Formats: sequence, C-alpha cells, structure tokens
Amino acid sequence: MSGPTGAVREQQGKQEQEALLTRLRELLHDEPISREIAMFGARAIMVRDKMLCCARKDGNLLAHIDPADDAEMSRQPGASPAEMGPGREMGPGWLNVAADSIADDDRLRFWLDACLAFNRAKTQPQS
Repeated sequence: MSGPTGAVREQQGKQEQEALLTRLRELLHDEPISREIAMFGARAIMVRDKMLCCARKDGNLLAHIDPADDAEMSRQPGASPAEMGPGREMGPGWLNVAADSIADDDRLRFWLDACLAFNRAKTQPQS
C-alpha cells in the first residue's frame, strides 16, 4: 500500500502550516506584527518590519535568532541548521525547529522569546 499522494501531502502540509500560524498569532498578540509574507517557501511573520520567524509547510518553525546564540540553541530538542535547499545551510542564526518539539505552547514560546530578543536588538534605536 502506498502513502499519500503529492496533492494530499501538500494539503496536509498547508494545514500544519496554518495551525502553526494560528498558534504564532495567538502567542504574538501583544507584538507589533507588520505583516505576513511568503518567504523561503514558508509564511514569514514580520515584527517591526523584520522577519521574526517562519511557519514552514510541514509545521516546522524557521527561527531567526541571534547568531551568537546559535551553538547553544542548536542543542535544543528538535533544532537543526536551517537549509535553503538540500545541503545549503542558511548560516548561524537560522534554525529549523521540528514541529513535534514545539507541539506545546511553552516550547513554542521558548523559541519565540529567542526570536523576539534578536528582533528587538536589531530594531531598537541605538543610544
């Protein structure tokens, strides 16, 4: 017996992505979300006109964190270097977080806090 067809897999992926987007919007209700745009084959959430994170089609999170925290955060459950294509890592500060490791809101909030800290550091006026 074969697995789901490409169209069925694509529909499932869209549902997983939309479910993650809904959770992200709820957790970010106090943040100044600028817009959502298609980026990196995902839906990016822009806060203060900078990319905060992306909901990928498989329900994974593309987290944009401080590159200085990359080594430490890469050791978190479900985290791996983000890729723009097979074997093409995006570099420090870009992590893919597996959907099953952010299944509860506390773990998703953990990642959002890291993304928000970097976003604020990049968007706050320098004194």
